Amino acid sequence: MIRVMIAEDQGMMRDALALLLGMEDDIEVVAQTGDGEAILGVAREARPDIALLDVELPGRSGLDAVAELRRGGVAVLVLTTFARPGYLRRAMESGAAGFLVKDGPVEELAAAIRRVVAGERIVDPALAAAALTAGPSPLTGRERDVLAAALDGAAVADIAARLHLSESTVRNHLSAAIGKTRTRNRIEAAQLARDNGWL
Repeated sequence: MIRVMIAEDQGMMRDALALLLGMEDDIEVVAQTGDGEAILGVAREARPDIALLDVELPGRSGLDAVAELRRGGVAVLVLTTFARPGYLRRAMESGAAGFLVKDGPVEELAAAIRRVVAGERIVDPALAAAALTAGPSPLTGRERDVLAAALDGAAVADIAARLHLSESTVRNHLSAAIGKTRTRNRIEAAQLARDNGWL
């Protein structure tokens, strides 16, 4: 049996995936979580062969857990609603074995799980083409952090306090990010970075 863990914040989607995958003769859903912070603990306890991770989870992105799961011997297949080239690039650079958009049929997901466990890499073809043309993120890690903190319209002082940086450092990172994204202000830069999957 292929032991599967599902990390998905929408309860109905998580339950539906578990139910549908559980109908496959060779797949057993051994754990579920809706909390990004709980992924690693749940995986240590359940010891799945493969984890299906959503990207946007409360507490911690599924993308942030990929490398640690891989080090623990768990294969990772990222499932997302958001077909953003930057998400694909980050997932694959972190060691994910697959990246699929959620709008496909469950039979394709079951087949992808089997292929990933067998050692193959699976990527949504349309998203792979988009990622090749989009190129890598121009942002540094710290610029990404500052832009992510700016998404909700927070003031520079609040971003600085949240990230334990000086206000002048935050302004410098915001200015650099605005220049690299060729946008007019930090809100546009943050939205563009989010839409490209760079955050």
